[in-house]
Order: sequence, then structure tokens, then C-alpha cells
Amino acid sequence: MKIKGMFKTLLMAGALAGMFAAAQAETLRFASEAPRSDTQFQGGEKFSELLKAKTKGALELKVYPDSSLGKFDAAISGVRGGTIDIIVSGSGNFSGLVPLMGIFDIPFMFKDTAHAYRALDGKPGQDMLDKLAEFNMKGLAYWDNGWRQMSNSKHPINVPADVKGLKMRTTGSPAHIEAFKLLGANPVPMPLAELYTALEMKTVDAQEHPIGVLWSAKLYEVQKHLSLTYHAYSALVVVMNKQKFESLSPANQKAIVEAAREAGAYQRKLNNDNIAKIVADLKKLNVSVVEKVDPAPFLEATKAGRKTFTDKFGGEDVIKAIDAVRDVK
Repeated sequence: MKIKGMFKTLLMAGALAGMFAAAQAETLRFASEAPRSDTQFQGGEKFSELLKAKTKGALELKVYPDSSLGKFDAAISGVRGGTIDIIVSGSGNFSGLVPLMGIFDIPFMFKDTAHAYRALDGKPGQDMLDKLAEFNMKGLAYWDNGWRQMSNSKHPINVPADVKGLKMRTTGSPAHIEAFKLLGANPVPMPLAELYTALEMKTVDAQEHPIGVLWSAKLYEVQKHLSLTYHAYSALVVVMNKQKFESLSPANQKAIVEAAREAGAYQRKLNNDNIAKIVADLKKLNVSVVEKVDPAPFLEATKAGRKTFTDKFGGEDVIKAIDAVRDVK
């Protein structure tokens, strides 16, 4: 009887421990502008899965896509103020706080995708993440938005002259805006959440986004000409409220950074694997696709933007660090 009683006591203690652990479990709010169909959402789900495993159920994420917690500016304010725990947003959206982060948006800054990953995952990228601490944000990782391509409702874009006069939606990044001024377009910064309607109502003629966003946001419904210009690589930045991050145990802080980066590798692969299929599907939907655009004239037309950027914001040392890993094997 005594052994039976001890066994019962142990079972009760185990049940209470389980209940206590469940009570301690915490769900963090993770916000994204992109639609649920985008790889940002899938990356967020993977992030949650990894975080739950690494913290033995103590932490997980609830993913809020479709700008449901606000457009990018409101989401950034939310994570700074602590009403949102973690967000993923384009690197250019942080350039209002950290102007140097806009250096990643300069046209043709990166040779190829592998070069972009080396720079972002290395010292140049980490230095930028560290600068976010001044604004109550902990930079966790870089995910993939992809190579930016141009679409419009007027005509195919083959050479820079085809861009001239287009009302082109851009990000708010000074580097993006300057590039399209140099190409002769009329750049119109606006949030992604407003873009479909703006294109449909002809408030803007054109836009430039990576293929994945063009597809997930269904912009092809109001844009029938797509040109694969690969004029700039666009990174996503995953950031967390700094105070929230620092309130966690060192083990859970480590788990969050690791999970964010592992989920980023997963999300990057999804993006890259999807490109060929999306292009094929766009053609089936009668979107005109110019697949081979000579980058040389676009580089020539926009190269003055690099000096304009560094004259205003500095960053020559960052460019040197990016160039230093250009051809690393």
C-alpha cells in the first residue's frame, strides 16, 4: 500500500509539474505585411515550430499575416513600443531609423543571391542589426524577399527608356527612390497593403517587387507586363522588441535567434524554389514576361545613385565589406 501511495503521489506531482509548465508557456505575436499565401507566413510557422521545440514548449509564435497588425510603419512602431513582439519587414522599411540599412537597396549592390547571403549573414548584416538596438529592437535574422523585378500596365520593359514616365510604386528607401528617379520614372512610395488598389485605380502604373510578392499579393491581376530586371536584391529583417528579448532567459534568447535563422534558411529555400513555377504560372495567365533583360544599361543608368547615397549617409566602409565577400567560395 505504501508503494502504491508513493506511486500515486509521484503521478500527481508529475501532473502538477505539467500543468505548471503549460501555465508558463508563452505565445509571442509575430507580424507580417505579406498575405497568408506568401513564404513569409510559412517561414513564421516554421519559426514557431522550431522555437517551441528548442524551448520545450515554453515559447511559440502566433503569426499575423496580411498587415493584420498594421502596415509596415505601424508594425515597426508596434514592435518598438512592445505591442507586437516580433515582425518581419523589408530592410528598406527600417532605413528611416537606420539610414545606412538602405545601402542594401542600392541597385546591383550584390553580384548574386549567394553574395547577398554572405554579406547579410556576415559582418555587414550583423552591424546593421546591431544598430537597431538604439530603437528598442533586437535584430534576429535576415530572411528572403528576393530579387526585385519590374511590372507595369503599359508596355514591356526591355531598356531603361521603357521606364521613363511611369508612375512607379517603390518602397520608402532613399536608394530605391533615387534609382527610379535616375531611370526617369515618377517614384511613389506606398505600403504593400495599398498597392493592389492603387494599381487597379491607375494611381500608379507600375511596381517593383520580388516575384513571390507579385504572386502572393495577386498583383498580376492588375499588371500584365513583367520584366525580370534583377535590379536589386531585397532582404527581409526579423526584429523583436528589445525589452521583451532581454526579459527572457539566456537559453530562450539563444533559442529565439537560432530559430529565427533556421526558419530563414527554410524560407529562403522556399522562395528560390518557387521562382520558375511562378513565372510559368504567370505566362499561363497571359502575363507578358520578358525573361532576359540586359542589366548593363540599367546599371549604367543608376550607378550615380551609389555616390548620392554615400554622400548623404556615408557607408563606404560597408560597401567595401560587402565587396570583400563578393567572390568568396
